[in-house]
Amino acid sequence: METTASPRTLKTIVAASMAGTVVEWYEFFLYATAASLVFGTFFFPATGSPLDGVIAAFVTYAVGFIARPLGGIVFGQIGDRLGRKPTLQATIIIVGAATFLMGCLPGFASVGYWAPALLVALRFIQGFALGGEWGGAVLLVAEQSPDRSRGFWASWPQAAVPVGNLLATLVLLVSSWVMAPEAFLSWGWRIAFWLSAVIVLVGFYIRTRVSEAPIFIEAKAQAENGQRAGYGVGQVLKRYPGGVLKAMGLRFAENIFYYIVVSFTIVYLKAAHEYETGQLLLALLIAHIVHFLVIPQVGRLSDRVGRKPVYLVGAVLAATWAFFAFPLFDTLNPPLIVLAVTVGLVFHAFMYAPQPAIMAELFPTRMRYSGVSLGSQVVSIVAGSLAPILATTWLKDYHSWMPVAVYIVIACVVTVVAVLSLRETKGISLEAVDQADAARDALSATPSVAR
Repeated sequence: METTASPRTLKTIVAASMAGTVVEWYEFFLYATAASLVFGTFFFPATGSPLDGVIAAFVTYAVGFIARPLGGIVFGQIGDRLGRKPTLQATIIIVGAATFLMGCLPGFASVGYWAPALLVALRFIQGFALGGEWGGAVLLVAEQSPDRSRGFWASWPQAAVPVGNLLATLVLLVSSWVMAPEAFLSWGWRIAFWLSAVIVLVGFYIRTRVSEAPIFIEAKAQAENGQRAGYGVGQVLKRYPGGVLKAMGLRFAENIFYYIVVSFTIVYLKAAHEYETGQLLLALLIAHIVHFLVIPQVGRLSDRVGRKPVYLVGAVLAATWAFFAFPLFDTLNPPLIVLAVTVGLVFHAFMYAPQPAIMAELFPTRMRYSGVSLGSQVVSIVAGSLAPILATTWLKDYHSWMPVAVYIVIACVVTVVAVLSLRETKGISLEAVDQADAARDALSATPSVAR
């Protein structure tokens, strides 16, 4: 059976995966940026300190991360049983509806504490759907990619993340340029949330035009015929707990580092230096473009030299970033600020690009969606969700970026340990992973047969 798609079909699959991921991350990053710039004053009462509102907004932001593992569990189970395609169609609609409704919410001045309560509810729904999105999007590509170039092809859904972020930044940037600051803060920010409806429809349509991977269809048929027992979260925790822990370790520094670079950077420049919003968004815009261009090339590099060395380089470089980036921010020199943010996202790409291939190669097909979703999303509760909150709190309490730098170093040490624990999987066949899983099943069944 042909298990990899033709180049033409593979490009269509990549486009479908990227289209949905662009939508999902446009909306997710839109919230992160709006939380840094708008939500602290619009949805929460004034306390006398602008950082209090930002911290409160980041707490609601963290709710989405708490919901993501639940979404990963639920949609991972569905994706392993019914398929990647219908699961991804459902997640894109849910995220789109939640984001559009965020743009309709009244502020604290109108309805009091109902404003943050409604924001939290929609944020939870958004995060729940996104938790099931990532695993399906990368597996849609990884399971139909050639073994020798899986790192490259599976990195394209990752490259869709900066595209979504870029679109969100671009919409907010244009809005901030064409509107007076008062108009942008009162209603202009809503436009970006409403525009998500158009992108959702495009992404949903593209995802209707792809098929499931042959390797998944075969695994599903085996499960239905009783040839293989079990799928989903329960099985992956029972049979591959080490794989889940390794996936979590890989994700830890990458997740923390990313949200420090793209979210806390905004807070730092606004709170410590009152840096102009338009200039700040422009810096992020340039950085996202470079991030998009670098990710596939790093994915290709992981096919040539291996997953482990590429990931290790990313973790080590990320540990150094804060020690030169924040002094560059303190210069208030726009080109140097652009340079610091861009270099941060390039370092991030060395961890982010090979991640889908590594995680796909950790688990057999019958439980791959659950394993990848669980490993990638659970850790976000203690990583990406807390990173902006902790960093902003430390800035408020210590008036220094040094605690943030130490925090990033510790996170990178955790990820380095996880990478070193992996075996190199460059070029491995996913069929071989399934065969090894079947052999384990047979071995575990032998004692009971003997009795």
